[in-house]
Amino acid sequence: MMIISKERLHHLREKYPVGCRVELLRMDDFQAPVIGTKGTVIGVDDIGSIMVSWDTGSSLSVVYGEDLCRRIDDDR
Repeated sequence: MMIISKERLHHLREKYPVGCRVELLRMDDFQAPVIGTKGTVIGVDDIGSIMVSWDTGSSLSVVYGEDLCRRIDDDR
């Protein structure tokens, strides 16, 4: 697990505020949603994981330094 700096954590929380929409680009988990799945951010935890409520019903977090998502402009 990567250790995240306070500055980087602050940046992630500004970039991915609660309620913003994201798209999954990479996740290394056998239960991961399909790449391209969209979801709504419910928070960024203290280790930098982006907590997401995926449109598929899953709630797996995007792990800092391992997985990848991007913010999208999507009003649903």
